[in-house]
Amino acid sequence: MATPAAITVAITGSIPTKADNPAVPVTPEEQVVSAVEAIDAGATIVHVHVRDDQQRPSSDVDRYRTVYDGIKRERPDAIVQLSTGGRGRSPDERFSCLEVRPEMASLSTGSVNFATSVYENPPQLVEQQAARMLDLDIKPEIEIFDFAMLYSCVELLKRGLLAPPPHVQLVMGIKNTLPPKESILDFFLSELRELIPDATWTCAATGRFQLEANRWALRRGGHVRTGLEDNIYYEKGRLAQSNAELVARLADLCAEYDRYPASPAETRQLLHLNQTTESATTY
Repeated sequence: MATPAAITVAITGSIPTKADNPAVPVTPEEQVVSAVEAIDAGATIVHVHVRDDQQRPSSDVDRYRTVYDGIKRERPDAIVQLSTGGRGRSPDERFSCLEVRPEMASLSTGSVNFATSVYENPPQLVEQQAARMLDLDIKPEIEIFDFAMLYSCVELLKRGLLAPPPHVQLVMGIKNTLPPKESILDFFLSELRELIPDATWTCAATGRFQLEANRWALRRGGHVRTGLEDNIYYEKGRLAQSNAELVARLADLCAEYDRYPASPAETRQLLHLNQTTESATTY
C-alpha cells in the first residue's frame, strides 16, 4: 500500500539570485506567489528565507511576517517553516523570525564550515534557541550538516530541550560539509534508528544531486525536499522555470516508490506537529 511523503519546497535560500535564474523569488510578493504555486503542485511545507531590496539575505521580521501571512492567507493549511540560518548576521537577527510564531523553524545544532565562511552555532546559542522554540510551540527541523549535529540533537532530547519525537533533515552537497553519497544516508539512518528510533527525517542535497537524494529518501521511507534554494536547474543545461516545476516532478516521482505526496493533515500527523505535550521518551 502506498505511503505518504511530505514534500518541502525551499523557495529562495540565501545564495541564488535572479542573475542565476530569473525564476528565483526574492520579493515578499514573489515569494508568496511562488509558494502558492508550489503548494498547488504538491508541497505541504514551505521553507522560507527572505531577502532585502538588493537581493541580499535578510532577517527582517516584517518581511518574514509578510511572506508568512501571505502564504497562510492564500493556503491556510500549508506549513510555513521559517529559516533561522544566515550568513553574516548576528544570532539575534537570525532568530528574530521566531517572533512570527511559525509552525516550524530550522535549527542547526552545531557549527560547520561552508564554502567561504563558518556557520556558527555555539552550544549556548543552540540550547537557548531550542528552549525558546519549545516555549513558543514551534517545531524545529534539526538541520544535520555533519554527524556531530545528530549527536547534539540526542543530547538536547536528553535534557528536555526538544520535544520528542524530533524531525531531522540530513543536508548533503554544500562544499566542506557532507558529500552527497547514498552510503552516508545509510549510515545516518543506522545511527538515527539506534539513537532516536521514533524520529522523522528528510534527506536533501544540492545541485545536480537534488533529484538523486529525493530518490534515496523515497526508497527508504523518508521525506523529501526540492526547490530553487538548493538547485536552480531542472536538468543539465536547462534552468528550472519555477519552484512549482521542481515540486511537480517530485510529486510524480513518488509513485515510482509506492509513495504519494502527503496532504497538509497527513504531514502534520507524520511530523507530530503541535504535539509538544506528548510524554517524553527516554534517550
